Amino acid sequence: MNIGLIAHDSKKRLMQNFCIAYRGILNKNQLFATGTTGRLIEEVTNLSIHKFLTGHLGGDQQLCAQIEHNQIDLVIFLREAVNPLAHEPDSDNICKLCDMYNIPLATNLATAELLIKSLERGDMEWREIYQ
Repeated sequence: MNIGLIAHDSKKRLMQNFCIAYRGILNKNQLFATGTTGRLIEEVTNLSIHKFLTGHLGGDQQLCAQIEHNQIDLVIFLREAVNPLAHEPDSDNICKLCDMYNIPLATNLATAELLIKSLERGDMEWREIYQ
């Protein structure tokens, strides 16, 4: 599976901890992330991550293009829902595209854990139909 990982600044440490906790599952998949998030995850997990540009330089748009071309199977976007900073990735566009293209999307830790455990059980195999 191709997994997109994005985190607003206030959630980057949470994303690192999530990736540490689920490193064994994530390691069996292709990982894509915006630049800073990807670098921070790599530093603590040694996972191999394809890094796009940083979010404010267009990394979120690069990820959106991957979603539009059906090249992402799952997105984990830990976002600051109340007060995102102006330079942070546009969560509305990413969420809209995931809805349009039937891409499972987690925007908080609870849903991220449910999706990653579902992936481990093999419950995400239906995505192969869309590829």
